[in-house]
Order: sequence, then C-alpha cells, then structure tokens
Amino acid sequence: MKYRNIFTLLTIITFSVCAFGQSSLEQSKNKGKRIYLSNCVSCHMANGEGMTGAFPPLAKSDYLEDTEKTIEVILNGASGEMKVNGKSYYGAMVGYSMLTDQQVADVMNYIQNSWGNEAEIVDAEKVKKVRN
Repeated sequence: MKYRNIFTLLTIITFSVCAFGQSSLEQSKNKGKRIYLSNCVSCHMANGEGMTGAFPPLAKSDYLEDTEKTIEVILNGASGEMKVNGKSYYGAMVGYSMLTDQQVADVMNYIQNSWGNEAEIVDAEKVKKVRN
C-alpha cells in the first residue's frame, strides 16, 4: 500500500511538471503570436512562408535551428544575402531592440514552434545573454 501511494504521488508530480511546461510554452506562444502579428506578418506572412526572393520563410526553416543567431536578427535586424533552406534572400529587416527580453523570447517560442518547427522553450534569460 505504501509503495502504491508513493507511485501515485510520483505520477501526479511528473504529470504536473509536464503539464506546467506545456502550459508555459503555450502561454509564451500566445503572447508571441500577438507580437508576430503586430510586427512580422507583413513580410513573413500569416503562414510563416515569407515572400519568394525577398523575405525568407519561417515555416520549416533551417535558419531557426540557430536560436542565438535568430535572436540577434530579431534584436538587430539583418540585410544582405541570407540563405534559408538552400535559397538566397536579399531583403532587409529592421531590428526590434525595443522589445523586452521576455517579448523576444515569446516571439521566438511562437516562430520556433509553429508551421512545422519544433524547438525548446526560449526564456528571457537566454535573450538577455544574446542582447549583451
């Protein structure tokens, strides 16, 4: 009986931790989606597919595999040639350094976990390290 209670307690704790992590990611993604729709959608489009030759896709994008580099682009912008999924893009993107670390983390969580992308959760501390 004692072992059964311990097993039940451990199962509940494990489930709670997993559910909290998912909830945290979902909350961040929801906030990030609002930021994306306010700042990014006009170039990268609602479906994350971008515009051929000008604005690279975020959907199923190999570029997003480098989280720190992506954070740098969000903060500082980018111009010149950029290769995404083997194709060259020559558009320019303004930086969004006015966003807080948490806002950048939220938009990262949205784009890195939407449209066929999967990545670990980004927190404000990671953004802060890249910003500095």
